[in-house]
Amino acid sequence: MNFLDVVWHLCNLFLPAWAVAALMAGALKLLWRDRARGMTWAQLALWGAAGGSMAAVFAVLLIGRDGSMAGYAAILLGVTLPQWGLTWRASPHS
Repeated sequence: MNFLDVVWHLCNLFLPAWAVAALMAGALKLLWRDRARGMTWAQLALWGAAGGSMAAVFAVLLIGRDGSMAGYAAILLGVTLPQWGLTWRASPHS
């Protein structure tokens, strides 16, 4: 396996987490404007991508392979928890 193969494998491992984080950040900014007013889209997306990436790594370590439904559920949880926490903290109504 050469360097390019390693890069593609890592991108394919983390791409679901990054894509869900970007989509969730957009949905937060669009649907819950008041709650997400204090955060930029990039901040929400980066924190969600970090949480989802950690969840993907932990899922691979615990389950032993990528692509399982439990792994994808962990990615969703890893993406949504940081974004929820950031919008809850930044909300003027909290």
